[in-house]
Amino acid sequence: MKYRKQILTLHKILGLVTGVVVFVVAITGCCWAFKEEIESLYSDYKTVEVQNLPQITVTEAQTIAQKLFPNNHIHGAIFGKPDEAIQVIFYDREPEFYRDVYLNPYSGEVIQINDNLTGFFPFILKGHMRLWFPREIGEQIVGASILIFILIIISGFLLWIPKQRKNLKQRITFDWKSTTRWKRKNFDLHTVVGFYVCSLALVLAFTGTVISYNWLKYVVYKSAGGDKVPAFIIPENNTGPKLVKAGTVLPIDQLIPKLWKSTPNAENFELHYPESDSSSIYVEVSNSKGVFYDSDFRFFDQNTLEEIETPAIYGKYEDAKFADKILRMNYDIHIGAIGGLPGKIIAFIVSLLTATLPVTGVLLWYGRNYKTKKREEKIAEAVAS
Repeated sequence: MKYRKQILTLHKILGLVTGVVVFVVAITGCCWAFKEEIESLYSDYKTVEVQNLPQITVTEAQTIAQKLFPNNHIHGAIFGKPDEAIQVIFYDREPEFYRDVYLNPYSGEVIQINDNLTGFFPFILKGHMRLWFPREIGEQIVGASILIFILIIISGFLLWIPKQRKNLKQRITFDWKSTTRWKRKNFDLHTVVGFYVCSLALVLAFTGTVISYNWLKYVVYKSAGGDKVPAFIIPENNTGPKLVKAGTVLPIDQLIPKLWKSTPNAENFELHYPESDSSSIYVEVSNSKGVFYDSDFRFFDQNTLEEIETPAIYGKYEDAKFADKILRMNYDIHIGAIGGLPGKIIAFIVSLLTATLPVTGVLLWYGRNYKTKKREEKIAEAVAS
């Protein structure tokens, strides 16, 4: 009994401290689950008419887009299939700037510019990642709260375990009658719902914490037997800077056509322009629609287009070992995409039900304290009379 009381006290304190954060993160997670499916309903601008013309080069796409935002940094450009617009991505961390420029791949015409920091889904993401606080503050609060939430899930499961086997049924079913009071119903909502979602909620919380903390990512990777660097590393060129004669085709402009020939079944290629004369060209090859874990991360000498290996876990997926795959799958597991649409539905339901736990938990705590207070007041009145 003393052991359970200690766990209950810990469970209540941690729940009250992190309840608001868990509620916000869970609700915003629900809203984010079907982002791609919802956005596809109003993204006709991403599709163009196929023409019997050569597409603009990587360098031409960079030049056209840079004229729109000359003082901002181009993070990369996504080159898709013949009927897809080229997506040039601008991103600066400080001050935060995040825009997408969509270009017609045949004429270079600007089709649309999206601000990725405004609108419904950017609002939801800011809430999910940092509670709409400044990044430095909000991300720390969310990371610490979800780490604590893992302890709440574990302590809640220990409290859920019935003392006697005959009481197991009432811990896994709702046995409500017309005479059942709201406090009992609330208790059942907290305990029964908590039991059914605790395992998957633990998965979502843990994968989210891995995203938040690099030290945990390192621990998970090394514990799984990983022997590479659990980070993203862009290797340097194999060759030094070279002068390109005027009128000649730049090697980088030959890369995307070369990749389409060698990887015709790819979904798209996200090319990142070299940061300096000594850094390699980094290309993320998307092999499956809707997931990221099996993408190939490839690096090329910007002078010779010779492929360069990276010492990190983010290389070709076919070369990934067990520990590498665990980390690479982490994000897709977190959002449910690893299981396709059914996986997203499950993630949505689990997030929604998880959001109810802080609410029913607070009501449970309030009900018990209010009931105790009312009992003490009645005793005091009886003694006074």
